[in-house]
Amino acid sequence: MHSEDIDYFIDGTRYVGHMATPDGEGLRPAVLVCHEGPGLTDNARVRAQRLASELGYVAFALDYHGGGVPLPADEMMNKLGALIGDKSATRRRALAGLDVLLAHHRADRTHVGAMGYCFGGTMSLELGRGGAPVQAIVGFHSGLGNADPSDAANITGKVLVCIGVDDPIIPQAQRTAFEDEMNAAGVDWQMILYSGAGHSFTNRHADGSRPGFQYHQPSDLRSWRAMTDFFHEVLGRV
Repeated sequence: MHSEDIDYFIDGTRYVGHMATPDGEGLRPAVLVCHEGPGLTDNARVRAQRLASELGYVAFALDYHGGGVPLPADEMMNKLGALIGDKSATRRRALAGLDVLLAHHRADRTHVGAMGYCFGGTMSLELGRGGAPVQAIVGFHSGLGNADPSDAANITGKVLVCIGVDDPIIPQAQRTAFEDEMNAAGVDWQMILYSGAGHSFTNRHADGSRPGFQYHQPSDLRSWRAMTDFFHEVLGRV
């Protein structure tokens, strides 16, 4: 497996993502990885590397804040808040990352997935809601809210979301609304709920200092297996 940082630009602003490719030659399924709210960290980079080394996929961890590094809390909240309130900007940054991924010479454009953590999971869903050509979408502890549920009709791929039952920012009412949204649009979707898990249950650095935000190893392992099975079903095995 080979990995490297990749610079790209949106309106003159520099973004720094992380590309991971498996050994060998030939086309491989391609997966876009969208990081958590604080910015591109080793958590997203390692996930991209695991997609390459364990599944044999080409993976690109995008950078949706710019600079390719985590942001101070106040700056992060300002930038994240702006994206949460602007789905067109969210989709545009996701599409910019997808373009970098699909420009790789080993990326199979007919077998494309998107996955993300926290707001990165929401960003992956927004790719689908915007009609991007992704066949598999996965969100881990991803916000599920959508101000315009009719956009789900644009989703052409299959969807999996992995949610902690105790997540304080994804309450049951939001899960139910997401279920209604997906069903109304006729999307092939799955939601897996994990008992004992809150927000950021996949992030080993989530230490519980913020109530409801804590790593939960059983759910981390189970959700990765669920994602692997889902990708094998939709994108294929290598």
